[in-house]
Amino acid sequence: MSASLPIRIFTPQGMLGYGYDLADFRRTVEEGVDLIVVDSGSTDPGPYMLGLGKKLVTVESYARDLRPMLRAVADHRIPLVISSAGGAGTDEQVAWMTDLVDRLADEEGLSLRVVTIGADMPADVVADRLARGLIEPNVRGELPSERDIRNATGLVAQMGAEPFLEILASGEPFDVIIAGRAYDPAPHAAFALHHGVEPGIAWHMGKILECGGACAEPKGGGVVATVHRDSFELTPSGPAQRCTPLSVAAHTLYEKSRPDLLPGPGGVLDVRACGYEAVDERTVRVRGSRFLPSDHPVLKVEGAAVVGHRAAFIGGIHDPVLIAQLDTFLERVERQAGQLHPELASGTASLAFHVYGRNGVMGPLEPSTAVPHEVGVLGEVTAESPELALAICTTVRIGCLHLSYPGQMATAGNMALPLNPMESPIGPVCAFTLYHLMDARDLDLFPVAHRQVGRIPAEEATR
Repeated sequence: MSASLPIRIFTPQGMLGYGYDLADFRRTVEEGVDLIVVDSGSTDPGPYMLGLGKKLVTVESYARDLRPMLRAVADHRIPLVISSAGGAGTDEQVAWMTDLVDRLADEEGLSLRVVTIGADMPADVVADRLARGLIEPNVRGELPSERDIRNATGLVAQMGAEPFLEILASGEPFDVIIAGRAYDPAPHAAFALHHGVEPGIAWHMGKILECGGACAEPKGGGVVATVHRDSFELTPSGPAQRCTPLSVAAHTLYEKSRPDLLPGPGGVLDVRACGYEAVDERTVRVRGSRFLPSDHPVLKVEGAAVVGHRAAFIGGIHDPVLIAQLDTFLERVERQAGQLHPELASGTASLAFHVYGRNGVMGPLEPSTAVPHEVGVLGEVTAESPELALAICTTVRIGCLHLSYPGQMATAGNMALPLNPMESPIGPVCAFTLYHLMDARDLDLFPVAHRQVGRIPAEEATR
């Protein structure tokens, strides 16, 4: 932690477990970096990881990606930060990831000092903040109910830079930080802020770097940020890749509702005066970013709960007569299913069709009006029990397969079904019951703990 500016921060991939080029990784580490940061979670896949305690990838994928990183930590004394551990960043997933690092370190003959940061939120704290009017409505203008809070099977707060800064400021040595749910740029920004980088530069660098090589052409792999007090430079780790002013500026807009002001924990990143310039054919320098701090701390609270069970089927339609009247046909299928299953009418069960090849991705926003020669139909049913979901799904699939329609040339077989069984139970369905901003004043959150993992040093084993 004695690095002085400029500092070099390396993100070898956009998500832990997605894989990366080992030769690029080793070469970058040997060239010299001050910190390795890798994200391990997201809400992009939906609420199931938080609601069910599931992880984003398999243990084999995590282990494959972690081994070279842990070896780099030991061989080059480069700290490693893993944020949003396991996918949702719950305390249980932080503990699981810590145990995995412990096992891998032991297998590699390493002794590592690990710091963990918890992100679980007590339901009582959230309920109290709701009662006191300290939770803001979500983007739909809705507030959670106390029942939403109490029924959440997973409940976390998204940490900003503060817990990482606390660890850095303590001066206590560490090799690996394993953090719970975190704002993706937070660990990158914290390390830069700790070394005196201007806040706007620190947060903008973190915003770009946390996705790895998504800011490069072609995208993928890792990126190194060389960070100065008032600017930073981005260079991809893959020798066949390059960062350009356009690719970096474009990625600044990624996952944001507006292009100029990017809100996050602690304030807003203002990029209205930001400039992007090519340093060489592979490197881009960014400067001019500003950070507008909030009046008081605000955190995003995420909660998820199981709201039903899902079953689905998929089939293909090639008949142009049926494709031309598909909307009315599927409406008739839904009415027929509703007559046999009143749960669809009462709202305790739901049915949705996704027509791929026509508007399965964009839905009513699809601008193309061309009639395709074939379409794929995905039917999904959600109900209170897996048995009911499968029963309704079977009824809907039968309707799609056999219901007659005007101009029909055959007596059956409207749809080709590629899978057998033709309908499949998907499992529990989760929903975000909380996705809200909460006033965090006067709260002591994100507990920090230290632990030795792997092979215990001989001097400690003899004590």
